[in-house]
Amino acid sequence: MKESALFGYFAVVKQKRITMSKSSHFFGQPVYGQLIKSLDRDKIIEISRKYGGERYVKSFDGFTHLLAMLYAVIMRFDSLREIESAMKIEVRKLGHVGIGAVPKRSTLSDANARRPEKFFEEVYHDLYESNRKILSSDSRRCGTEGWIKRLRIIDSTTITLFSNAVFKGAGRHPKTGRKKGGIKAHSVIYANEGVPCDVQFTSAATNDSFMLAPRHYRSEEIVAMDRAYINYAKFEELTERDVVYVTKMKKGLKYETLLDFMEITPEGQMEYREQVVVFRKDDISHIARIVTYVDFRKGRQPRPVSLLTNDFDMRPETIAAIYRRRWQIESLFKQIKQNFPLRYFYGESANAIKIQIWVTLIANLLLSVLQTRLERRWSFSGLATMVRIVLMYYLNLEKLLNHPEADLEYMLAEASEPPPEPAGSF
Repeated sequence: MKESALFGYFAVVKQKRITMSKSSHFFGQPVYGQLIKSLDRDKIIEISRKYGGERYVKSFDGFTHLLAMLYAVIMRFDSLREIESAMKIEVRKLGHVGIGAVPKRSTLSDANARRPEKFFEEVYHDLYESNRKILSSDSRRCGTEGWIKRLRIIDSTTITLFSNAVFKGAGRHPKTGRKKGGIKAHSVIYANEGVPCDVQFTSAATNDSFMLAPRHYRSEEIVAMDRAYINYAKFEELTERDVVYVTKMKKGLKYETLLDFMEITPEGQMEYREQVVVFRKDDISHIARIVTYVDFRKGRQPRPVSLLTNDFDMRPETIAAIYRRRWQIESLFKQIKQNFPLRYFYGESANAIKIQIWVTLIANLLLSVLQTRLERRWSFSGLATMVRIVLMYYLNLEKLLNHPEADLEYMLAEASEPPPEPAGSF
């Protein structure tokens, strides 16, 4: 059954009365409560205290702040006014998930300015560590390649801001109007997990290469990255640490060729070209391997692609396959930007902006864990939309998502029945 059928049901018949006792999918807790069940209130408040987030706080503690922001991000609200209005409507249901009172706009605004974003960062990393085993168990994400568990992917994405005052934007100033700022999220993911294991924020003008820290990688790990990270000193340190890197060659790099050979197809065309080269800069001499192949991507003209690596043992097709896995982190950035509100921010300070991004990453992590645990295959966008639609419904979320046909037919039949006759007046 298509995901759109479920969306259509909730869009069309949500005003009909449904008898909840007849279906196994109805539940005593809202979907939101089931989604956040792995969040430990006491532990989260303790983390907030660690960073001074509970000083001078009467009722809007770190846990309540996190739940309010998560609710806003999952529902894709664009402003504090929307958050306050929606929470007032759902105030009784929100009490069942741990939000005792609806925060005012001013309360949420002050909390976003004052409670340190480091609190939300640690909550994210704690949640990530707790769910790594679940995330890496999904064969649909992991693939079957022997090197996939050793592969880390590094990249960055820029989130456009309202002005250039908080985080400096990249590029030249426009001829007319003010230049917009931007915050750059530098991220590292394990290919078999699919969510960030490390995130650093800078202004959009910061060069990516600072994020490549050789000391963070273990022996025999592989790191795939784009050409913005090329740095001979760091590449030499990675080699000394027995860490493999794979990146794309930049045009105009100067090197000395030590060895050059080519693999030819039976038709006489180049399949792969391999070169052993040495890069020299100041007192650094770095020996590397260049693998060149022809990319026959559908819808494009065939073009040569040259990759740079310090591995001399893997087959050229393996090196190419490792680099192609970079699409995974680009897809992650696209997934986050398409399914969560990062076009508008709930505060103008650097702290508020970072809080919203951390909460977005937490929401993405919670939905990724849910997606992995489900027997039924859902696209992330379809899953995020479905969760948003039923977030405050009293449904058994996993049963509904695993076997939607079972209750959908019953609920549609219930919705089509005429309403009961009104009782006689006395």
